[in-house]
Amino acid sequence: MIILVILIPIITGALVPMLSFKKRWHMEVFLEGAVILNSILVWYLLLHHSDSTFLLAHFTGDLSICFKVDGMGMVFAGLVSALWPFATLYAFEYMTKEEHEKIFFLFYTMTYGITLGIALAANLLTMYFFYELLTLVTVPLVMHTLTREAILASRKYLYYSLGGAAFAFIGLIMIIIYGTTTDFILGGVLDLNKIGERTNILLFVYVMAFMGFGVKAAVCPFNSWLPQAGVAPTPVTALLHAVAVVKSGAFAIIRLTYYSFGVDFLKGTWAQTTVMLVVMFTIVYGCSRAVKETHLKRRLAYSTISNLSYILFGVTIMTPLGLVGALTHLIFHAVIKICSFFCAGAIIHQTEKQYVHELNGMGYKMPCVFGVFTVSALALMGVPGLAGFISKWNLASAAVESGNLVAYFGIACLLISALLTAIYMLTIVVRAFFPGNGPLEIQAADIKDPNWKMLLPLFVFTFFILTFGLYSQPLTDFFRDVAAGLYTF
Repeated sequence: MIILVILIPIITGALVPMLSFKKRWHMEVFLEGAVILNSILVWYLLLHHSDSTFLLAHFTGDLSICFKVDGMGMVFAGLVSALWPFATLYAFEYMTKEEHEKIFFLFYTMTYGITLGIALAANLLTMYFFYELLTLVTVPLVMHTLTREAILASRKYLYYSLGGAAFAFIGLIMIIIYGTTTDFILGGVLDLNKIGERTNILLFVYVMAFMGFGVKAAVCPFNSWLPQAGVAPTPVTALLHAVAVVKSGAFAIIRLTYYSFGVDFLKGTWAQTTVMLVVMFTIVYGCSRAVKETHLKRRLAYSTISNLSYILFGVTIMTPLGLVGALTHLIFHAVIKICSFFCAGAIIHQTEKQYVHELNGMGYKMPCVFGVFTVSALALMGVPGLAGFISKWNLASAAVESGNLVAYFGIACLLISALLTAIYMLTIVVRAFFPGNGPLEIQAADIKDPNWKMLLPLFVFTFFILTFGLYSQPLTDFFRDVAAGLYTF
């Protein structure tokens, strides 16, 4: 079944341009039905997992393409499969004003299967293979509108992603040479007898691979592709910024750090300090740029840059509690950010306004959308009672528990980021509901909340933001078990 859940979305997407749908809703039913069915199969697979590995192809020696369900894969696959049906439903309404729908849904649906390939990869080679496929299948989505800006953004995304993958490939080669296996094993696979006096070389390669996978996770200085990718349709940018691409980068770094090189080899070295300083700088840089940005989707993009490095900060602490914090923010940020991006998409879809200063008084015309956006803004700030507070608390607790002096400065970065997040998110909310003496943009009588296809995902995500904020203990306990290696199978 594990290969089935990867192939169903890929085959479904490939069939969309070939099939002749008499009515548009026939295509919607076909796509939504396939996506929901696949998500059900994924959850069945996760809840009835086995310790078997599915071998798809064997090359030579230890090199093979194979899949397996372990704790880390359960986290990412569960996230992707839970969000994709709602994202697809939202896309149906959004794409009514866009062209080339079939081509869009071709690549959009295939991305689902390829992302699951990353999540369920049993070894570094398999993950790297699907990681490269993810780049190729999402480039057409970024350039979907075929405007000059979209084409330039897709080129930049492609160049950055391929360049980053080249650095990550060096890490793969080193694991093949100096590791006992390419399989993912919690604690790492490096053979110290093979390494000998080459420790610093391996540490340098780790930093290179970290930055290589970090391109998709938008670490500085390789993050400029992400705001430019905002020219893509909102269903694409929401998945780029919340689930598929950027979270794949963070997930790959978790695998690289905890399951390939191993924290015993990395912790306390100059490599750990280097990558931790990089992500701390990215946290502050991203939210600082978000404060200055006036374009709505680009502001949220810079927010994503900052919050992705929250996840990586937990990774670089290199403790079980740090991994718990990273996984918590990986899940909670995905829900919060896809919610805020879908709100932005609904605003653009209904009003064709894309800048923050154009939103004065819009909250009265679109109360549902801006009400949901307010909840996501407060959650992103880390207000107690909402999901964002839980993940930030876990990260700060991990930093304190680690005893690492550099990690203490990371707590200061989190506090600075929280303040700046309040500024750039609440500015939008205040303009929408309390425009003051500014020019009102609500005169158009036809501006209103979108239909149920857009609103239902927003309400569902809001429910999860509130639920995780008030009752996250079972999920956090599961992350602790994953970090402790209880779900290695």
